[in-house]
Amino acid sequence: MPRRVEAAEVGLRCLSTANRVRRVVDERMVTAGLSLARAKVLQALARQGPSRQNELAATLDTAPRTVTQSLEALELDGLVERELDPADRRCKIATLTPAGSAALAAALRAGERELQRIFSAIGRQGLANLEDVLDAIDIEVSASAVERSS
Repeated sequence: MPRRVEAAEVGLRCLSTANRVRRVVDERMVTAGLSLARAKVLQALARQGPSRQNELAATLDTAPRTVTQSLEALELDGLVERELDPADRRCKIATLTPAGSAALAAALRAGERELQRIFSAIGRQGLANLEDVLDAIDIEVSASAVERSS
């Protein structure tokens, strides 16, 4: 007899598992020198190049003050530089330093190794199935977001 599975129950388990995976990956990245949160800021700078702090906040979908605090700490560690924007001296432009690029690369390698270890446990077919499931969930979440914004 097939077991009865409730959507909300599976959804809560998905959230819980995702949180645990995130925590483990973050811990591994921290041992390489950079937290996941800090890596995301540096990754955005690496992708888009020198950026105003408000642009980074929009890219990261984060409060501007949170990005400012992250950039201040990253600057103290020599991973980013911030200069006044010549076009608008009220704004600062953040730039990734060579040390920031190196720290980002090391942290991303550590995170990727941990993700590889975790997800290789389900095999190629399991990964393909998981990707299909995640695609279906992503479509539903996107549709819900569109409905809420209308």
